[in-house]
Amino acid sequence: MNPRDSDDDHPGAAADSAAPQPPPPQQQPLEWRFAQVFGERAAGEDVQEVDIISAIEFDRSGDHLATGDRGGRVVLFERTDARDHANRRELERQDVPITRHPEFRYKTEFQSHEPEFDYLKSLEIEEKINKIKWCQTANNALFLLSTNDKTIKYWKVQEKKIKQVSVMNLDTSQTVGKVMSTRASASTSKAPIPNGGCSEKSEGLNSELLFPPGGYPSLRLPVVASQEVNLVARCRRVYAHAHDYHINSISNNSDGETFISADDLRINLWNLEINSQSFNIVDVKPANMEDLTEVITCAEFHPTHCNTLAYSSSKGSIRLVDLRQSALCDNHSKIFEEHEAPGARSFFTEIIASISDVKFSRDGRYILSRDYMTLKLWDLNMDSGPVSTFQVHEHLRPRLCDLYENDSIFDKFECCVSGDGLHVATGSYGNLFRVFGSTPGNTEVTTLEASRNPMRRQIANPTRPTRTLTSMTRGVRRGGENLGVDANGNSLDFSTKLLHLAWHPTENSIACAAANSLYMYYA
Repeated sequence: MNPRDSDDDHPGAAADSAAPQPPPPQQQPLEWRFAQVFGERAAGEDVQEVDIISAIEFDRSGDHLATGDRGGRVVLFERTDARDHANRRELERQDVPITRHPEFRYKTEFQSHEPEFDYLKSLEIEEKINKIKWCQTANNALFLLSTNDKTIKYWKVQEKKIKQVSVMNLDTSQTVGKVMSTRASASTSKAPIPNGGCSEKSEGLNSELLFPPGGYPSLRLPVVASQEVNLVARCRRVYAHAHDYHINSISNNSDGETFISADDLRINLWNLEINSQSFNIVDVKPANMEDLTEVITCAEFHPTHCNTLAYSSSKGSIRLVDLRQSALCDNHSKIFEEHEAPGARSFFTEIIASISDVKFSRDGRYILSRDYMTLKLWDLNMDSGPVSTFQVHEHLRPRLCDLYENDSIFDKFECCVSGDGLHVATGSYGNLFRVFGSTPGNTEVTTLEASRNPMRRQIANPTRPTRTLTSMTRGVRRGGENLGVDANGNSLDFSTKLLHLAWHPTENSIACAAANSLYMYYA
C-alpha cells in the first residue's frame, strides 16, 4: 500500500506526524528541608572518639534505621510519623498544607562488638562498626548483621514483656507463729517411721489454716501488676576467623539465606544459619605478594538476582560476577572501567581512582560508584563506560599534594541512590553532601550542609559540571585562585567530613552522619 494514499485518506495523520513532539517535561529540582537531628553537638563541645558514627543503614521498608559507631555500639531508630490520623483530618478541614516526611525516634541500642586482641598476630582489633546490613524480619523481630574488622555478628532484636507480679502475703504473725510451733512440736514429739511416714496424723497444721466464714482477710492471691515491654538484643550467630585482612563490606543476598563478606583479597559466602564454615568465592591473592597490583575495596549483592554480585577494586574497576559459572569466581562476567586519557597519568592517578563504595539501584539496572574525585553511574547493559559522571572534588585537584600529606586523600566516602533512581548523593568535606539528578539532561546539583540550616552554603543557580576538558581546567583555575575554598567559595575544613549517608528506600529523605550527630533531611 502506498503511504501517500494513506495520508490522503487520513489528512489528520499527516498533520500529526509532521507536528513536532513536545520535549519531555523538565524535572523540578528537589527542595531540601531539615527534618530532625539526634545527638546534636553543642557549640564548643568535644566529640568523643567512640561516639563518632561509622555506619548508617535503612531497612528495606524504610521504617527502621540503624547506625553503628566507633565504640562498637549499634543504635536503632523507628519511624513514628504515619500514625496520627486524627490531626491529619483536622488539618485537612482547615485547608492547612500538610508536609509529610519520615519522622524517627530512638528505639534501642546495644553493644555489638568489644575491643579484642589477636595474640597470634599481636594485633589489636578495634570495636568500630564497619558495616550494618538489615535482614528479613520474622515474627515481629528485627534481624541485622554488623561487622568490625574481623568478626561478623547476626543480631535478633525483639520486644519481650516482663511481668511484675504482686507479692502473695499471709500477713498474720500469730498464725505463722502457731504454725511454726506446731511444726516444731510435731517434729519433736512424733517418732519417724520408715519411708518418711508418721505413726499419727498431724492435724495441727490443717486446723490452723482452715478458712473462717467469709474468707481469710489476710490472704492475697498473686496478680499481674504490670507488663513492661523491653527490647532485647540477642546475638544469634558469630561468624569469625574467616578473614586474614580487614573486612570492608558485607552484603546480604535477596534469597534471605546467604550473605557475603569481603576483605582486601577475598570474598566469602556464608549461610546465615551456619557459622562454622564459609565458601571462598573470589580470591585475588597472587602466589607472590610482590605481584599484588590491586585489592578489593567493596562488594555488593544484586538486589533481585541472587546469583549476581559486584565488587570494586583499588584500580577503579567494577567486576560483575555470576555465581552459577563456577565455585571460584575469579573470572568475571563483565568489567566496568573507564580508561584514562593518554598523558594524564600522575603519581595520584591510581590513588584517586580507587573506588570506596558501590551501590546498586533499587531495580538493579544501574551501579553507582564513588571514587575520591567523582560519582559514576554505570548501566549493567553497557560496559564501555559510565553513562554519567558527577564531579564532586574536582576543585581539590590542585591540593592533592596537601591531601596526600595529611592522609585525607585516602578518605572513603560512601554514596547512595534514591529509591526511584532519579537522584544520587555523596558526602564531602566541611560536613557537606551533594545531591545530583541522575536522569539524562538533568543538570540538577545541590550542595547541603549537615546542620539545621542545610541550604546556608548553597550557591544560586548551581550547574552540574560536564565531563569536558574545559570544565576540568575551569575547576583547576577556580581552585588555584584560592586554595582554601571549595567549589561554592566556602572555606574548606578537612577535619570535618561527611563519609556516611543513606537514602530512604521509598521517599526523598536522607540520613547522614556528621561526627556523632545524625541529621535527617527531606524533599
